[in-house]
Amino acid sequence: MAKQDLHLTRNIGIMAHIDAGKTTTSERILFYTGLTHKIGEVHDGAATMDWMAQEQERGITITSAATTTRWNWNGQTYKINLIDTPGHVDFTAEVERSLRVLDGAVAAYCAVGGVEPQSETVWRQADKYNVPRMGYVNKMDRSGADFFEVVRQMKDVLGANPCPVVIPIGAEENFKGVVDLIKMKAILWHDETMGADYSVEEIPADLQAEAEEWRDKMLEKVAEFDDDLMSKYFDDPSTITEEEILRALRAATVAMEVTPMLCGSSFKNKGVQTLLDYVCAFLPSPLDTPNVVGTNPDTGAEEDRKPSEDEKTSALAFKIATDPYVGRLTFIRVYSGKVEAGSYIYNSRSGKKERVSRLFQMHSNHQNPVDVIGAGDIGAGVGFKDIRTGDTLCDEGAPIVLESMDFPDPVIGIAVEPKTQKDLDKLSNGLAKLAEEDPTFTVKTDEQTGQTVISGMGELHLDIIIDRLKREFKVECNQGKPQVNYKEAITKTVNLREVYKKQSGGRGKFADIIVNVGPVDEDFKEGGLQFENKVTGGNIPKEFIPSVQKGFESAMKNGILGGFPMDSLKVELLDGSFHPVDSDQLSFEICALQAYRNACAQAKPVLMEPIMKLEVVTPEENMGDVIGDLNKRRGQVEGMDTSRSGARIVKAMVPLAEMFGYVTALRTITSGRATSSMTYDHHAPVSSSIAKVVLEEIKGRTDLV
Repeated sequence: MAKQDLHLTRNIGIMAHIDAGKTTTSERILFYTGLTHKIGEVHDGAATMDWMAQEQERGITITSAATTTRWNWNGQTYKINLIDTPGHVDFTAEVERSLRVLDGAVAAYCAVGGVEPQSETVWRQADKYNVPRMGYVNKMDRSGADFFEVVRQMKDVLGANPCPVVIPIGAEENFKGVVDLIKMKAILWHDETMGADYSVEEIPADLQAEAEEWRDKMLEKVAEFDDDLMSKYFDDPSTITEEEILRALRAATVAMEVTPMLCGSSFKNKGVQTLLDYVCAFLPSPLDTPNVVGTNPDTGAEEDRKPSEDEKTSALAFKIATDPYVGRLTFIRVYSGKVEAGSYIYNSRSGKKERVSRLFQMHSNHQNPVDVIGAGDIGAGVGFKDIRTGDTLCDEGAPIVLESMDFPDPVIGIAVEPKTQKDLDKLSNGLAKLAEEDPTFTVKTDEQTGQTVISGMGELHLDIIIDRLKREFKVECNQGKPQVNYKEAITKTVNLREVYKKQSGGRGKFADIIVNVGPVDEDFKEGGLQFENKVTGGNIPKEFIPSVQKGFESAMKNGILGGFPMDSLKVELLDGSFHPVDSDQLSFEICALQAYRNACAQAKPVLMEPIMKLEVVTPEENMGDVIGDLNKRRGQVEGMDTSRSGARIVKAMVPLAEMFGYVTALRTITSGRATSSMTYDHHAPVSSSIAKVVLEEIKGRTDLV
């Protein structure tokens, strides 16, 4: 790819709540850009971007698929790297890692549903990674569609600054096209050619006044981003040119000050070409984004790299996928320099050089081989031996570590075992590969029962994992009941002296520490161990202090109530003593382990359970039953709203332990008319009576159900 073309590259993703039409929109983009000759439909299980068997059967997106396509706009050919992300909350990690490497995003909304819970989650994720975005209101042909209501919700719910650049012509079954407020022309799509052809006409007379009003609002919003446009806007708005509006809108979008809004109906093939035009017009190229910042692993100093092939190489591995034909594929975004097929590249986490045997430009699950992936581009490589999601790849002579990604902890686990003993190796091999692909999926062996426990973000997440084990790795599994991933905490601070002594002739072991063990300070946000060394006068030699810290850190993996991990703990090492011959690092580590168990037993330990944020949309007449059911599940209703269609929205906080099978129960209560969505919010203490039941159950859990 020639260097000067970088400003014609767009790395974009489509993000939205489940069922807003992300994959359908992606399919239309592939069709109109000439990559596919037949439109794949999600509901037929034939979508190009949903290539996994599970995605095609369920009609949902599970993994983010990447593809590269081209689009002609304004006489130039733009290269678009497109990532279609999942909408389901169980696959949040897929969205997170995609947004980390994208320069811009299209936030899609359903014209009827508006801003839904997962729309908020992905919006906040995009804020976190400073991703400029534009809005696309899809499904304008559906009954109840209302473009301006979605624009209002974006302002009220997301705190966004939406700026419509088109307004719809008609709505519901009469949705014909859009008025382009920049060109001040009507665009009408032809149904007989699947929307591939459209005509540009004068604005219908009945929409002229409304179009002028919205154009004025748009100009007012963007005028502050262009001084020439500002003075023309106050003197004579009719002299403002199309180029000036595009320039000002682009500057405002890249600065994340406004969100240009478009609308259409992807399924009915209306609005997608306009969306592609404005993706090229408004969303940033790799050159518009700030230089990527990382730290030098040798010096700890902050460094930045420009998006240029002449710079030293820096790239981020943001996704690992197993392909049956080429083996392990590593998706990479190159920020600076270039990665060449057949060359060696340095992994700054492992400190090893790896050979990149082949490189591909991706098209869903098909690979097109390429020789080089340059700065600002996204591709995939094969041949890495030791690589993980979030690893930085760079030149050995100029190492850099880019900011990695944070993933939430899994909240639910199930025990699994192969149906036949001979499949044991196949199972562990399959689980290891799946855990490598998905950072929110973990596998561990329960020390007490010897069972293999797999944990994930929700019931659907684990369902898909079991299904993939069966199809891809040919392993049939027995599975236990879902288990909640509890944690432990302590509620008071304890002062303790711990002495570890083993002296029976010859060299012995000796360590003596005095510690305060308690909950972390309020301003300590990171989680983990807050360790403070307050030893003075060399009562414990400096080289033994890290061993005390290490002892407490490893002890926190197992709490004293049910062996659950302790998320955070504060330890102050006050004093102690040592023996000149018998003391060593291991003695102090073991002493710390013992101190942890003894201190926690006295510090009023509590069990913590995951609390989920639940949103239920239900008809008015079922509301009493829904709330009654939530009360039975120890839920706390936090608020109620009315949606546009007159349904009631119930918001509540509910313990995950009470929510297994909730979707089925909700369907029964409301005759299938209510919908719900649930996201993890926080861990909270469990009452002592429930904790007692949970702990007894764990003690008795020795075999699979």
